Amino acid sequence: MQKIIATPFLSLIIPFSSVYAGQPVDLPGVVVTATRAETLQNELAAGATVYTRQDIERLQVKTLPDLFKGTLGVDIAQSGGYGQTTDLFLRGTNPGHVLVLIDGIKVGSVTTGTMPYELIPIDQIERVEIVRGPQSSLYGSEAIGGVIQIFTRKGSHGDDKPHVSLQAGGGSYDTAHTAGTVSGNLGRNWYNLGVSHIDSTGFNTKQHSDPDRDGYENTGVNARFGHRFANAAEIEGFFLRSQGTNQYDSSFGGNNSAFINQVFGLTGQMDVRKDWHTLLRLGRSTDYLDTFFPDGSFESRYNTTRWNASWLNQVRLSDAHQLTVGADYRLDEVASGDLDTYSPGFNTYSQKSRYDAGLFSELHSRVLERHFLNASVRGDKNEAFGDYVTGNVGWRYNSVIGINPFASFGNAFKAPTFNELYWPNTGFGGGNPHLKPEESQSVEVGVAGVHQQVQWELRAYHTDVDQLISGWPPVNINKARIEGIEAQLVTDFLGWHHKLNLNVLDPVDVATGLRLQRRADKSLSFDLSRSIGVFDVGAAVLAQGDRPDIDYNTYPYQRVSLHGFVTVDLRAAWHINKNWLLSGKLNNLLDENYQTVNGYNTPDRNFFVSIHYND
Repeated sequence: MQKIIATPFLSLIIPFSSVYAGQPVDLPGVVVTATRAETLQNELAAGATVYTRQDIERLQVKTLPDLFKGTLGVDIAQSGGYGQTTDLFLRGTNPGHVLVLIDGIKVGSVTTGTMPYELIPIDQIERVEIVRGPQSSLYGSEAIGGVIQIFTRKGSHGDDKPHVSLQAGGGSYDTAHTAGTVSGNLGRNWYNLGVSHIDSTGFNTKQHSDPDRDGYENTGVNARFGHRFANAAEIEGFFLRSQGTNQYDSSFGGNNSAFINQVFGLTGQMDVRKDWHTLLRLGRSTDYLDTFFPDGSFESRYNTTRWNASWLNQVRLSDAHQLTVGADYRLDEVASGDLDTYSPGFNTYSQKSRYDAGLFSELHSRVLERHFLNASVRGDKNEAFGDYVTGNVGWRYNSVIGINPFASFGNAFKAPTFNELYWPNTGFGGGNPHLKPEESQSVEVGVAGVHQQVQWELRAYHTDVDQLISGWPPVNINKARIEGIEAQLVTDFLGWHHKLNLNVLDPVDVATGLRLQRRADKSLSFDLSRSIGVFDVGAAVLAQGDRPDIDYNTYPYQRVSLHGFVTVDLRAAWHINKNWLLSGKLNNLLDENYQTVNGYNTPDRNFFVSIHYND
């Protein structure tokens, strides 16, 4: 930690937008994911970043990984371009140490324990909340590095007229993109229907492999309907699906895949009394992946399903104290019947389902007018390994001079995946059903401030992760120590909006003293934007230091270092009139040649232009 704290830095907190439990609203400074209830961000110790639909359109990003690049506390390692496998490291923790929700429903692969961010259609997203730091005391397994919650688009415009938005565009790598939504109100009902499609020939993703272009196509569909009863109770259903094909380069086996990612849910909520709000949510997410050999013959299939049920109760104890009490039930299922065509009989897991049931409570209190306390505790019962208890406590003080210190402490855990527990044994070892969960302890301190046109924030954190699963057959053997600093500065100056993010990270394998794989030790991002009459202009700079990786083409495997890089993106938009917008973006202006995964190419200089209609 001494090495990290010695690094000079500045920081700034951005204004936060809001979300009501399970549905986006427009209340600046409110987040839901950090407490599972509406809470003002400036009353919390937890760090959070929010992207709204307006941010997505202003930044002109076409994928979730592109949206996350340069985000405070987030590092992205991607094996190519559109649709290629993406690892997301939140505060230096492993990719499987991030819990991902879509409209409150847990998503991701049961077998690998990770989330295919690259396949989620960004056109169907209304809002994204990223909460950094341990959150298992509210959500259970996986929330060691934090929680990412994605909210799908919802229609509600205050009138009964349907509202339509359309866009179409194209650019480098023979990329074509179209999207459209219709939304609105019908009396006490609201609705949103959306569809999008992206198709790209891509580029050669892997060096020293097939010199072909690796294409990608994805069709996304989103539907959301709700009704408000006369007593103000509400019921709402939603559906999100992405389906398509992906080409990739592999050292062995297949090079084509067909995927389906789908989530649907039903939410009901009401005020039992004026100081007691209750919410019940049911949902199901699926992750289907079929892979094929170059000749088109079938290779393997991985189909996983997650069932979710949650009951939340928000009780207002007084003007200064709010209590949230709830329960979650999750059932994970794997239905794979064709894991490996090379090995007869090697086609199924020894166990095909497991459940997790959790009870939790969270208290948010204001003490002595300017002190804010958050405390949460949760108990989980997991069919695979038994019981686990987690807790978190946070404190924040909002001073009269605008200097606001905060601190928090929490522990978290991650349940072993189906691959780690139940992968069939082919004579070279299989899964280990006796694995324990990975577990962590984290402490964080910081200070934030607001001074006229300048907002800033500075955080330092330390995380120990024990019982890390490693090797084959897998065992709980590794330990990691992660220390870091996050700083942010946001200001409006001379008509320009400036946002500067700084991440300094020291993620270490305790046994070897080496930095953890694929994490950059330094990251600096700067975004600049301005409206000039009918034109919007902007630029984004991302600078990252070197990152270690493994060269799997050597034996024994050799450790390599991927050099740091700087990318510059430019964007512009022309408001032709109140309905029509023409936008364009030039990515990687300097044509930087770099890698975030050893042996895999990243996009060179490229562009995208699109036309938008909003009534």
